[in-house]
Amino acid sequence: MAAEYPYDEDRGEGGETKCKNIVTDPIRGLKICADTGEVIGEDIIGTESDVKAYTPEERQQKTHYGGPLKYSHHYMGVEASLEHPRDHGPKGLKQKKIMSRRLIRSSRPLTSMDKNLQTALSMINEVASRLGMPEIVVEDASKIYREAMEKGLTRGRSIESIVSASLYAASRLHGLPHSLTDIIKAMKGNVDAETRREVARSYRLLVRDLSIRIPVRRPENFVYTIANALALPESVAIEAIKIIDQARRKGLTAGKDPGGLAGAAVYLAALKQGIRKTQKEIAQVVGVTEVTIRNRYKEIAQALGIEEEVEK
Repeated sequence: MAAEYPYDEDRGEGGETKCKNIVTDPIRGLKICADTGEVIGEDIIGTESDVKAYTPEERQQKTHYGGPLKYSHHYMGVEASLEHPRDHGPKGLKQKKIMSRRLIRSSRPLTSMDKNLQTALSMINEVASRLGMPEIVVEDASKIYREAMEKGLTRGRSIESIVSASLYAASRLHGLPHSLTDIIKAMKGNVDAETRREVARSYRLLVRDLSIRIPVRRPENFVYTIANALALPESVAIEAIKIIDQARRKGLTAGKDPGGLAGAAVYLAALKQGIRKTQKEIAQVVGVTEVTIRNRYKEIAQALGIEEEVEK
């Protein structure tokens, strides 16, 4: 008889898995079969230490038990609860959850740093949701903000600027194409020069003082973001990536802003396919000036010998 579910043949009579290659995802609290991709267990108990330990005694002191820690939660996802014999059953379970929340809130008064952290984490989650950022980016941005607080880097600076800088740093770490302008716009609704300078200063401060190693961004990362924002067909994005590759072989990309290069490549690719988009439209999406797009466009078109082709 055929198995009712795809992985029934991998299970024993009691429903236990026969998978021999089980891996653990501590970030999401999952056990996964590496052979089939099946999620075997959720909300697993973690015993991993979040800090380095060099002796068995130190490891025992620094090990935590329970679900995976969540930097994006004010209490790191660790909750205290009150047990009582009457806590069992639907009513008892509901009462237990209420008591857990009350215990946490009343355990100690919130300090100014607690309130600052609550506000910041709420902002991080809200802005990340607007931009469609994955959970891992939210967690890393929250961790960066916490470390900045611990080092006193948030003193004298607005919460909005450090939150924006933390999200931008986390996005860069994971290769997302979001620009500083995108994040500020999602945070405040508009972008002015002074705000952008303040966030840029905060970003440089975090990278320097927290020793964050930011990978080099590639122009290709921006292409589909630009194409989607301007409702351009996929063929334009594919052509733009080809143009960037050709420009790289000619040595035109070294030391140049990747956003500006991507914008110029998209502009050229659109022209080659008879689609007219202004340099101003592309510059606004990328977050650079029209002059940058124009200069990169001229350099690439001339070096690749496609000036006459796009002017037809």
